[in-house]
Amino acid sequence: MVRARVRGIYATALTARLLDAGHEVVDASGPIRRRFDAEFGTEPPDVRIETSGDRQGIGASGDPDALGAVREFLTGVGRDALAWPDPTPPRTVLDGEVTETLGGGAVVDLRVGDDGGATGAPAAATEGYLPYGDIDARIETGDPVRVQVRESAAPWTDRRPELAGRLRVGGDLVALEPGSGTRVDVRDDEAARELAGMLDLLDLNPPAGWRAVWRPPAVDADTEALTAGLDAAVDAAEELRAATEADGEGGADGGAGGGLGVLDDRGRLRDAPLAAPNAGVWVWFGRESRGGLDDARRTATATMPGHHRVKAGSSDASAGVDLAEALCEPAADAEFPFAVVADAFGPREGDALRIDHGKPDGRLITLGEATVTGVDADGTVTVEREMSGGGTYDGLGVDREAGDVAETSLKEGRWWYPTTYRGRDGTVRGTYVNVCTPVEVFPDAARYVDLHVDVMKHPDGTVERVDDDELAESVAAGHTPEPLAEKARSVASALENAL
Repeated sequence: MVRARVRGIYATALTARLLDAGHEVVDASGPIRRRFDAEFGTEPPDVRIETSGDRQGIGASGDPDALGAVREFLTGVGRDALAWPDPTPPRTVLDGEVTETLGGGAVVDLRVGDDGGATGAPAAATEGYLPYGDIDARIETGDPVRVQVRESAAPWTDRRPELAGRLRVGGDLVALEPGSGTRVDVRDDEAARELAGMLDLLDLNPPAGWRAVWRPPAVDADTEALTAGLDAAVDAAEELRAATEADGEGGADGGAGGGLGVLDDRGRLRDAPLAAPNAGVWVWFGRESRGGLDDARRTATATMPGHHRVKAGSSDASAGVDLAEALCEPAADAEFPFAVVADAFGPREGDALRIDHGKPDGRLITLGEATVTGVDADGTVTVEREMSGGGTYDGLGVDREAGDVAETSLKEGRWWYPTTYRGRDGTVRGTYVNVCTPVEVFPDAARYVDLHVDVMKHPDGTVERVDDDELAESVAAGHTPEPLAEKARSVASALENAL
């Protein structure tokens, strides 16, 4: 059994699945407590699950064994749920070098393993962002730094992990940082005073050289959980101390100055070990997976068709879903109301729409912006791009000329989409059909994950299927699950016959 803390737009669905699988959910939010007839503890979680900043998936981090136990569970919601190890899970301590200084912080080149170093994987280059406010001295390009990850970043985004030059260990109830004393980080003054009194009564004090920062969940925790939370934070600090001393770098005073992240005169972490107390994973949900999450959520509360699909589109759309579900209970067998959603939030004719071309290895390539030329009630959105001259069209072997137009038809939920290239005079210069996870047309972008294999129709009518070898390599590398690959091959075969 794994104890998990879940937050974000997928929380109800994942809570339902976790409870059904025999796991425990702790530190549940108010809405979760109201929706489930279950006991929710306040013990420190083994795994923390949070929605990614762009709402396209989730990030999970925690104990490596516990994370391994739920990783397959997290990807089991649909064929188009894809997972990648997080090389910089929160609280990981890493060495790096400043490569660029910006207005508000520095870019740091980190050396990390594929799983944050938890399994000794080969090192790889990863950039992080270190705000100047999180380090106490001036840093310049070329400076070596030792930093801790405060917030990681999904591989499909253009964000960098956020770093800090000060060490912090602990969990959701209490954190330890270099210093002295105790701080209660709770906005409710009365609740803060009650918690402080309880801590004094229980004599829950941090070890020498450390300051305890008690967090809001501690207000509702019982004495056993408070004690366990502090014990876990102290154990984490001792693990870092042991790693430091084993490396021959520990200090002699036995306190926080004994190699546990005290800043040196350059503002860097001094003698902190390279450590990864957490493992991490990012999971991207495709349209089919969001449908599976809808089904799970529907077991607990009223859920409209496309609930997670709409919420993933924008914060405004997310609020609209909450209002609709509060006013009436949607029929479980109703169709996803694409036309209504598009009318309310976009895209609309004349809008600019990005084409976000995901890759099974976690990368995201934006194919540029196109102009929306049509939006149909069946979920088809047509976009056009005017091409610049030079080069050839990938795979078609046809010269690209200035004034050519690329017309792309994106249909919500379809496992493929075609792009037809036409010359200035309207002559068809070829059609390229991309096989992908089910297309989702959000207000600002069409999104999917490319499944490598494609089908082309040349100007002379010849049909050609390409890149099966790339799909096979992706399966062998563990990037594309075999069921998803088999679906891609099936779609490509059907397209060959249809064209």
